[in-house]
Amino acid sequence: TAPQRSRDMGVGAYPETGLAQARARARELRDQIWRGSDPVAERQAARRELQQERDAGVTFATAAQRWFASMAPQWKGNRRRSNALARLERHAFPTIGAVRVGDVTRGQVLAVLEPLWIPKTETATKLRYSMEAVFDWAIAAGYREAENPATWKGGLKAMLPAPSKVARVRHHPALAWQDVPAFLADLRKRQGMAPRALEFAILTAARSGEVRGAVWGDVDLRRRIWTVPAAQMKGGKAHVVHLSDAALALLEALPRAAETEVVFWGQRGRPLSDMALSMICRRMGVAAVPHGFRSAFKDWARHCSAAPDEVSELCLAHVSSDATRAAYARDGLLPQRARMLDDWGRFCSGPAQIGGEVVGIRGGRKKPGVVNSPG
Repeated sequence: TAPQRSRDMGVGAYPETGLAQARARARELRDQIWRGSDPVAERQAARRELQQERDAGVTFATAAQRWFASMAPQWKGNRRRSNALARLERHAFPTIGAVRVGDVTRGQVLAVLEPLWIPKTETATKLRYSMEAVFDWAIAAGYREAENPATWKGGLKAMLPAPSKVARVRHHPALAWQDVPAFLADLRKRQGMAPRALEFAILTAARSGEVRGAVWGDVDLRRRIWTVPAAQMKGGKAHVVHLSDAALALLEALPRAAETEVVFWGQRGRPLSDMALSMICRRMGVAAVPHGFRSAFKDWARHCSAAPDEVSELCLAHVSSDATRAAYARDGLLPQRARMLDDWGRFCSGPAQIGGEVVGIRGGRKKPGVVNSPG
């Protein structure tokens, strides 16, 4: 029997909650009452529990874990972002992990960051981003009322030197663009998935992780398109890659494993390891690393293509300059990118070039055939 005592309970404010939604919510509440539940009491109990939790204090460590759990689904497969919690556990938890997230001060945040800021600027910068995100989550969840103590502008910027002023740029050794056809001709003589993955990375100017994470569901051979999901992209946005004749032929010739959708599969159908492609370069006696071939593509585009710079930037999924951002927002310059990757594919598959004297991109004479790439 339904309870006799009548109490009012809101189902949402208008116009945020429409009439149909309000009616559906009312039906749910009536069903709960007939099943013996008391939705009013349950709501009050939930509010009391939340208040007790706030009064007891959610620590920074707990807040960080909950923030990470809320973000993890959209970070699946993105190793850089999934390392965020480990970074917090290692560097922030020992100092402020047990402190109520609502009580953490800017001085305490500074105490975490300062020892890392000069010797490990890249790590410290990523750590600050994660800490700022945790505090944003805590504010939104009601666990913190004070301002975010990890913000850069209007906060830590006045207390720490800009990362660009102290960070040393780590260069990626890269093969000179003139030497890519000869390298690719040698690479094609090698059997196995790792050489094919490296070849595909070169032909598409893609990052190693994007290639190793490729699955057949993201490839459209008929339309000659490979779509890299947002979760696998460094910039967090899906990236469409045109498949040149050489890239398309490579994919069509690949053996497929029945137990996996992974394009370049290793043992037991799993993706190749992050060292698999680098080891191919080492075994071939080349000082370059897989990421460095992206620099070779960029240099080739500067020397051999009449297309605007933003076309090669978009091929590399670099969306940094205003012109590139505008092109990306408009149409992504897909036809122009397709023509550039077709030209690159023909160049890579053509006769070996005779390279001249090679110097580092940022100056300084290097080993013949190898330059240092800023990424």
